Amino acid sequence: MTTHENYLLAKSIYHKYGVDVDQAIEQLRHIPISIQCWQGDDVKGFYSEAALSGGISVTGNYPYRARTIAELRNDLEQVFKLVPFKHRVNLHAIYLDTKEKIGLDEIEPKHFETWVNWAIKQGIGLDFNPTLFSHPMSSSGFTLSSQNEHIRQFWVRHVKQSRKIASYFGEALNNPAVCNLWIPDGYKDTPYSRLSPRVQLQKSLDDIYEQSLPSIKDTLESKLFGIGAESYTTGSHEFYMGYAVKHQLGLCLDTGHFHPTEQVGDKLSAIGLFVNHMLLHVSRPVRWDSDHVVSLNDDLQGVAEALVRDDLLKQTSIGLDYFDASINRIAAWVIGIRNSQKALLKALLEPKELLKKIEQEQNYTVRLAYLEELKALPFGLVYDYICEIEHKPVGIEFLKEIESYEANMKGKRP
Repeated sequence: MTTHENYLLAKSIYHKYGVDVDQAIEQLRHIPISIQCWQGDDVKGFYSEAALSGGISVTGNYPYRARTIAELRNDLEQVFKLVPFKHRVNLHAIYLDTKEKIGLDEIEPKHFETWVNWAIKQGIGLDFNPTLFSHPMSSSGFTLSSQNEHIRQFWVRHVKQSRKIASYFGEALNNPAVCNLWIPDGYKDTPYSRLSPRVQLQKSLDDIYEQSLPSIKDTLESKLFGIGAESYTTGSHEFYMGYAVKHQLGLCLDTGHFHPTEQVGDKLSAIGLFVNHMLLHVSRPVRWDSDHVVSLNDDLQGVAEALVRDDLLKQTSIGLDYFDASINRIAAWVIGIRNSQKALLKALLEPKELLKKIEQEQNYTVRLAYLEELKALPFGLVYDYICEIEHKPVGIEFLKEIESYEANMKGKRP
């Protein structure tokens, strides 16, 4: 059977459950995923040659990482060819395009102008992140929560400049940019005072977010622990959630930043009642926040179901956050994006109103029967059809194009 014939079969099956497949496809079309630029070059960036630090570590020695901005953009454009619909690109501050020798607290929109021009050409949006790691001023393990005023103020200035750049992205592209803040601050061993660094962080955030900027969505990203911060993390989930609610900022939930027994999907409906914007960093932890390529597993599906079933998509941005140097980096991007889309599609292909009605009637036997049967329905055939009508490789065919692209790198990249 052809891809189209398979789609018609799947459509007829879903129709028996009262699901409009074409409507689900159209909904998925309007859910962009922000693609993390740092997967392409192992979080090296183009600011300095400093080794990764601040809890950041990339493992693997697969060849052909991007070494220049041009190579990174070429790789991203290859990804665009292999996944359906339009997406976004998420930049860190260290991916600036300039030959100037400047401090991170001196970066300006002009240093990212070529990224905006490229995004206009590609027809995509951009997001931004201040970079508070792999820098001499973060070597103490503390940035915005530092007791050293010189260090703290340096990073306050950096984040302020980063917000201006994100605002520039949003206005130039007529598409609001997410500006997400994550810091590596914490103690390796048990601290005496858990409050003191958080007082400093609160002071820094008050200064940073005092100025309102247009076309920007500010979010704060927590972490459970990190390398060098195993015993205490200043920017915990509770701290940032409290600050975000109090100051009406957005909250970022990285799926690898919680205890393995916690389900991020369970948190969304609760947090969504109190913050106006949520950002998801989709990753796959293995024992700890090891940033593996996103797999179509129960955790990812749970996140997608929470977003769709409770109408949280309109207040949520979705981005990827992993970096694997043990496999082809473009394949890592493509697999992660496709899996994220498949999870969302599977959730969109549920008879939502019917299931809500069944639940409100407290008919839990029928609810369980429906939810179990839906798991086996052919959503993959619908995704194949989406790829075909968007002129993207169907099924495993994307690997051939990646292998061909990789073959052209030989002799050109180490």
